[in-house]
Amino acid sequence: MKPANVLILPGWQNSGPGHWQSRWELAHGYTRVEQHDWLRPLRGDWIARLEEVLMDCDEPAVLVAHSLGCLQTAAWAAHSRNGHRVKAALLVAPPDIERDEMRQSLPGWSAPSLRALPFKCVLFASSNDPFCTLARSRQFASAWNADFVAAGPHGHLNAESGLGDWPEAYEKLLQLMRVATA
Repeated sequence: MKPANVLILPGWQNSGPGHWQSRWELAHGYTRVEQHDWLRPLRGDWIARLEEVLMDCDEPAVLVAHSLGCLQTAAWAAHSRNGHRVKAALLVAPPDIERDEMRQSLPGWSAPSLRALPFKCVLFASSNDPFCTLARSRQFASAWNADFVAAGPHGHLNAESGLGDWPEAYEKLLQLMRVATA
């Protein structure tokens, strides 16, 4: 699989230089799906942007989604006729957008898609994520037909979690990439 077809989907406010997504992008040449507005994300715009980037890929892609990027993946899969353009996805720390504080911060994202995803996926969740309980993360994994990995108490699994290059998750990504090319 070509590195350019591994698509990095950051969450709300993007992923900074210390985030494992940014580190993987820099180290391996993966493609970040840039959004027009990272601070006021509109679900329709984010879905359209993912569709646009996927259609530009010269082979089916593997998605690497963090936080709101997980909900973007699910929303895209529920609406797109191009589900075959994705072979697999690594989903990390989906937020529970139906919590009051999240719904107010990110209007338009509530009622996340809970349809099974049409590709192989793995979901990592932290036991002390401030944006989603472990139980709710398990519900997302079950609904999306994703393998579930409890990552331990590491907050939102972002730069502040101190994961560095996060080798455990990177190994899962490599496994997904092997599945995608088999």
